Amino acid sequence: MDCNWTTDAMIYHVPYTTLTMFLSTDQTERDSATAYRMTMEVLGTLIGAALQGQIVASAHTSHHCHVDYGTVNISMNATYSLVNSTILVPGSADYKLHARNVYMISAGVIGCIYVLCTAVLFLGVKERNDSYARSIGRILPFFSGFKKSMQHGPYCYLIASFFFISAAVQLQQSNFVLFCTHAAGALRDHFQNLVLTILISAVLSIPFWQWFLQRFGKKAAAFGISCMIPFAIMLVTIPNVIVGYAVAVSSGFSIAASLLLPWSMLPDVVDNFRQMNPRVNGLEAIFYSSYVFFTKLSAGIALGISTLSLQFTGYSSGACRQSYHVVLTLQLLIGAVPAVLIILGLIILIFYPITEDTRKETELILNNIRLQTRRSTLIVI
Repeated sequence: MDCNWTTDAMIYHVPYTTLTMFLSTDQTERDSATAYRMTMEVLGTLIGAALQGQIVASAHTSHHCHVDYGTVNISMNATYSLVNSTILVPGSADYKLHARNVYMISAGVIGCIYVLCTAVLFLGVKERNDSYARSIGRILPFFSGFKKSMQHGPYCYLIASFFFISAAVQLQQSNFVLFCTHAAGALRDHFQNLVLTILISAVLSIPFWQWFLQRFGKKAAAFGISCMIPFAIMLVTIPNVIVGYAVAVSSGFSIAASLLLPWSMLPDVVDNFRQMNPRVNGLEAIFYSSYVFFTKLSAGIALGISTLSLQFTGYSSGACRQSYHVVLTLQLLIGAVPAVLIILGLIILIFYPITEDTRKETELILNNIRLQTRRSTLIVI
């Protein structure tokens, strides 16, 4: 089930993101389209999470663990449910049937929305042929094109940088609820609101980052992701409610940057490749699909690190109180490890060669090529 869902998401996601290169040849318009796309993507995640949560809420009766002098009491007539931490208590047949029905309804609603969005994309988006793609250019086979793209320096720097940054963001996202539940008792009752705060903050932050990258450049804007580091350390050292919400807002702020900036920088890399390889065409999908692959790989590695670390330290999904080693591991997975990964990613990004000046120079060169191609076409006609 998970593999099929991931495959379906990739079939939709790769061409959906690649379309950015075919909506316009103007870099400003592409950046604007990317900002709108990421805003709607994060907003859709927020709406989807809230919608599914409301539909399946009746299938869960949440009870908090009552810890008193080391004694843990859990109601045996209910299902205690947390993200990545579930205690399943046998219930009546009617209860199981009801739970099955609400989850089927939830799946049906999400599936209908999925089909509707696909139809809107197919019927409403028009691709534009780029006159840069001249008839003398050649389209490479996939493996040759992949090898060619991986030899392009700016692309390698971009992938390597956001490989570490994406892993850091994934580590924080995947362990945030567990940290609030087991390592920060004051936040146990607030984790659902904290998750919503992160998503809302991310939605509201994207317009700011769009303005910032236009004003100060994309490379400079990427270093704004580092604001996640001090707040995450504060959450580990001062785990109270006020700090928790401050961290949620800052995390959403940083997550918005980590989502928007690589997709805004990727078209610049493709244009730079076009300038340096004028006889090679049609590699846009390879650039985008390869980037998606490496971001998914970083997420998988981050989840693997989390799972193995917690398993090694004795994490038990059915326990309300975890050992000291599990708590320490969660603190490291929330604070220290993401901080190190973000710093590594930003160090690599320093060597990313495409600045605002080189980006504008590339845009000017490609526009001249397009103009010459149009003139040649008119002369032939």
